[in-house]
Amino acid sequence: MRQFDVPTFYKSPIISTVTDARQATDPRKKDLSPSVIDFGPVRFKIARHFGFCFGVEQAIEIAYEALEENPDKRIFLLSEMIHNPHVNEDLRDRGIQFLRTTQGEQLIPFDELTPDDVVIIPAFGTTLEVEQKLEEIGVDTEAYDTTCPFVEKVWRKSSQIGDDDHSIVVHGKRYHEETRATFSHAKEEGPVVVVRDMEEAEELAKVIRGEKDADFFYDYFEDKYSEDFDPERDLQKLGVVNQTTMLAEETAAIADLMRDAMRERYGEAHVEERFADTSDTLCYATNENQNATQALIEDGADLGIVVGGYNSSNTSHLVELCEEHMPTYFIRDASEFDAPSEIHHFDVHAKEEVATDDWFPAEDTPVDVLLTSGASCPDALLDEVIRKIISWFPDARPVEEAIAPFKEELEDE
Repeated sequence: MRQFDVPTFYKSPIISTVTDARQATDPRKKDLSPSVIDFGPVRFKIARHFGFCFGVEQAIEIAYEALEENPDKRIFLLSEMIHNPHVNEDLRDRGIQFLRTTQGEQLIPFDELTPDDVVIIPAFGTTLEVEQKLEEIGVDTEAYDTTCPFVEKVWRKSSQIGDDDHSIVVHGKRYHEETRATFSHAKEEGPVVVVRDMEEAEELAKVIRGEKDADFFYDYFEDKYSEDFDPERDLQKLGVVNQTTMLAEETAAIADLMRDAMRERYGEAHVEERFADTSDTLCYATNENQNATQALIEDGADLGIVVGGYNSSNTSHLVELCEEHMPTYFIRDASEFDAPSEIHHFDVHAKEEVATDDWFPAEDTPVDVLLTSGASCPDALLDEVIRKIISWFPDARPVEEAIAPFKEELEDE
């Protein structure tokens, strides 16, 4: 797989050594067991897969290329390039301006742009409507388009099944940037409806089976379907695609549910012609990270720390997986805690920051800490978490000693 030029300040001595050793000893990524960095009184269990994915690394490389190649031009990001405050803040510090918020609220009017301006399309992609508006102004939308290839793959599959007279069911968060973009592209090819989770999918299945009528559909899925969507007509043939950062196993379960509903309505003999197989659109990185997190959980820990941007969908799902099994703290970076006595972290259900006292069992050594991060989180932030926690233990092994086994594995290879 292609290697991208990611700025060195996003990398880390500790995490890079561990991930390089795992890559060297397990190049096919078959072993999902966690890496254990043993500092004595505290041990960090690191997920086999985490952090920057292919699409994020590509986006970062393109954004910094735009800065280097256009020193005398105004450079804009359509919105946050990825959902990580550290990456976006660094780009702002280097002079990049943001045109919109992640919710689509305009910060700088498009009519202030000129054909000489550079506009970077974020990794989530953008809607056809925004793309057309920029092109009307004369802005080149292709020069610095960082849209993730796996998002584009979902768009191609949507186009394919739409051309085959299937409707498109999108598993995603309706107002997430990626889902807005996918919705926009998909509706050009066929009728579209968005379901957020299994609960909403169950209601859609009732409509497919004929248990609920069109009035129910229009009310329940308000603002989640494309113009002129007719549930009686447009739910006879369909396929399921997803926002690539959703839980892969949930997307698969929703697809199975839709297939079963088709079977119940039209009979087994007609399932293949009425339900399109879209399993090949699941993002490999999202799937790898979620599977690695499951293996990490199974290995056990006293607590979990998940690092990433609070508006990151893929990171939130990692938190949901972990918190079912252990106390889990979702943090932006190591500044959210200073001592074992208190931590500030994000509650993914209440959508707010909260504080927890006596969160770290420093007296009960050795403490096993599950540590992972979302696909848009720089490895350097995990380094800072590790270094801060080991500073609480005067008898902890030095960093060089703790990562020595991984360096030896690299040397042996």
